[in-house]
Order: sequence, then C-alpha cells, then structure tokens
Amino acid sequence: MPDRIAGKKPVKQYREGNIVSTFGADLMLSGGIFIPNLLLRFYKKLGISDTGMMLLMQILRLRTEESKLHVEASELAEYLTANEEVLARELKELLDREILAVSEYYDGEGIVEGFDFQPLFEKLSEIWACAKMAEIQEIQELLQGNGGSATQGDRVFSELYQAFEQEFGRPLSPIEAEQVLKWRREMPPVLVLEALRRAVLLGKRNFKYIGTILLEWQKSNLRTLAEVEEYDRNFAAGRKRKRKAAVSTKERMQRERKRELIKTLYLS
Repeated sequence: MPDRIAGKKPVKQYREGNIVSTFGADLMLSGGIFIPNLLLRFYKKLGISDTGMMLLMQILRLRTEESKLHVEASELAEYLTANEEVLARELKELLDREILAVSEYYDGEGIVEGFDFQPLFEKLSEIWACAKMAEIQEIQELLQGNGGSATQGDRVFSELYQAFEQEFGRPLSPIEAEQVLKWRREMPPVLVLEALRRAVLLGKRNFKYIGTILLEWQKSNLRTLAEVEEYDRNFAAGRKRKRKAAVSTKERMQRERKRELIKTLYLS
C-alpha cells in the first residue's frame, strides 16, 4: 500500500541520526511536476522571460500539488526571488500576450476562475511545427543536393542516410534522419557506418544501440577504424587477463583449503 494516499502522510517516529533517509523519503513522496522539454527549449522564442518561466512553473506546481487554480503575485512571491511588483508585472505580461488565460472551472462546489494553459501550448505547438519543418527542409536539401550541386558533406550524409534505409528496410522518420545528421557532424562517417554494421550483425537494428556504440567511441576519442580495432583488442586482452586472474585466485584458494585439510588430518 503506498505511503501517501489522497494527500495523506504517514505518522511515524523518525529514527535518530536518520535525517538523510527521511529527506529522501519526503523528496520522493512529495511528487513533482512535468515540464515538457519543448517548453524549456522554446520558451525564449515565445517571448517568455526567465522570471516568467519560473513563474509558470510555480503556477503549475501550486495547481498540481495544492489544487490552486488561481494564485496572486503576493502568493507567488513566497517561492520566487523576484518581488511582488515584478511578479505582478510578469503575470500581467503573460496574460496580455495571451500566453496564459483565465477561464472558468467547476471545482465540485461551484464555478471559480483559474489559469488556463491552453494558449501557451497552442503557441508552443506553432513554434515546434516551424522548427520541425525547418529541420525536415534542411534534411531534404542535403539529400537532394540542391539540384545536383551537392557539397562533399551533403553527399556523405546522403550515403549514410541510404545505408540506414537499406539496413532498416524502410524509410527513416524525420527524427531518425535528424539523428543520422547529428552523428555525421559529430563523428567520422566511417565510424557511423561501422556502428551500423555491428548493430545489424547482432540483430539490433535500433538507433539507441547504435548511439551507445558511437558514444563509447566518442568518449574514448576514437576517430579511425584502426583505432577502434586497437581499442577492441585491448578490451579483449583486458577481459582475458581478468578471467586468468580470477582462475588463478580460485586455484590458489583451492590449494590453500587442501593444505589446511591435510594439516587438520595430521593434527587429529
């Protein structure tokens, strides 16, 4: 049964010296709020200031944690470093620019006013759509090579894209194509193809597995196939030494136990 049901907290005596675990329990049980990554990524383009973004997060927290549909700047000032005057101005700005709205809600007893986040997410969806279209257009231009005048970089990306499509047996989604483009810019193309080849050989045709391979090579500062092969040899040799050391340790312990047993027999 969960420790917290319908806002209730357990009543118990905290053990002396156990304040860290008590904090951890309260940290988990107090819950959290969901802030979309897209909102954190694009709030500047929406014209929201850093203070305005923190204000929105506190409004969301009070709504989810305390079921408060509407709060004043004076209440928000308890949780933010900005003073009440600044917060009142920021809140008015969000309402005037129709990032936030005030709507009527039924709270179980009657009609009350509360903040409405629908305008915010409508504007956010427009920003996202524009950004996504720009990404898709960039990928299409790279693949098409601008009517045959592709640069070497464009051709390399096109070859990588086609290799992934061939191995996956289907067209790549825009997000997948964007990931291939990111790898092409961060890693030598020959290593991207090698990671794809290894994933296919193991029957793991997924971008997460390929990304794990490339991240490991990137952390190890590997830039050529020769360096990757040397890295693999060193890794295999290290595993072999560990296995050999483990076997030697086991054999030594067995010999020691045998000597102790013989000694016990002679002394008895």
